[in-house]
Amino acid sequence: MKIVLTGGGSGGHFYPLIAVAEELRMLAEQKNILQMEIHYFAHTKYDEKALFDNQISFSKVPAGKLRRYFSLENISDIFKTGFGFFVALYKLFVLYPDVVFSKGGFAAVPVVLAAKVLRIPIVIHESDTIPGRTTKLTAKYADRIAISFKEASKYFDSKKVALVGHLVRRELQKPISEGAYEYLKLNPTIPTIFIMGGSQGAKIINDAILNVLPDLLEKYQVIHQTGVKNFEEIKMHASVILENQSDLQEKYHTYPYLNPLTLRMCAGVATLVVSRAGASSIAEIAWWGTPSIVIPITDSNGDHQRKNAFSYGATGAASVIEEKNLTPQIFLQEVRRIIDDSKLQSNMKKATELSRYGNAAKTIASELISIGFKHEN
Repeated sequence: MKIVLTGGGSGGHFYPLIAVAEELRMLAEQKNILQMEIHYFAHTKYDEKALFDNQISFSKVPAGKLRRYFSLENISDIFKTGFGFFVALYKLFVLYPDVVFSKGGFAAVPVVLAAKVLRIPIVIHESDTIPGRTTKLTAKYADRIAISFKEASKYFDSKKVALVGHLVRRELQKPISEGAYEYLKLNPTIPTIFIMGGSQGAKIINDAILNVLPDLLEKYQVIHQTGVKNFEEIKMHASVILENQSDLQEKYHTYPYLNPLTLRMCAGVATLVVSRAGASSIAEIAWWGTPSIVIPITDSNGDHQRKNAFSYGATGAASVIEEKNLTPQIFLQEVRRIIDDSKLQSNMKKATELSRYGNAAKTIASELISIGFKHEN
């Protein structure tokens, strides 16, 4: 059986594919599928180690990005996507997989279009409440459409849609608390705020943290994942703010990037998580069962982060602060409101369960194998 995964442009597109690949390998073992080939078609490998660890072969397919602002690159990228279509057409014809699974992102467009021409079954997954441009384009060619939020169902053919939830890698579903305080050099008697900035960080969140940092550290300890490009600047500013306050300095821990093990440990000790409202981030927080404050990007494509945030917040699992309201005092007040109220924390933890619909990656992997068998026959 041959299965092609496609999608990319960000970790939010790439790592859900890894979650599905993990489940494909496990199901192949359970079902005694001796020859399962998993291929990744995209413009870049994104994370070569993750591909190697999951025995995924990479095939380069050029793809152009359609930006939401004027750029001459939009014109050249149209030709890049066109060229990518013919590359994908040739590579898919030679390989002729049994099914193609798309996670969206501009990298998926040429692959899905080529699969349609070759009459290869297509399955797609949409993480957001409002589908992105790639999903809107490719959904008309898909045989199955999986969604994370029920609000997204209205954008698709009801006969094709299934609500499966979010795609989260198995290892990230399980926070680690044992040994985490020692490893992270934290005090287990002090509430912990975990700020997830993502690989790129979030300047507006970083600024809000720095503006109230001494106030936060009076009662809490902070793990601040800043993003690689912001790390040195944030570290320098924090050292100035906390100068001559060694007791507070010991309670502030910055990281440019978190590997999966460290991320799970941070999740295991967190009393409160502060994060953007990307679908992948919300999915991870829900699996951790941790109360959160989510701060959506104001100008995200289709306003999807804002709608993701309010959809998740409506369950009671999170508090939503929009960027226009993210003043230092509002942020500090909301942190205190949640952490200092044990009953509220308990209710928010219970509410995270409402955003889980079982193992979405396993559900999709099972469907891919089922379609693959039918296509083989």
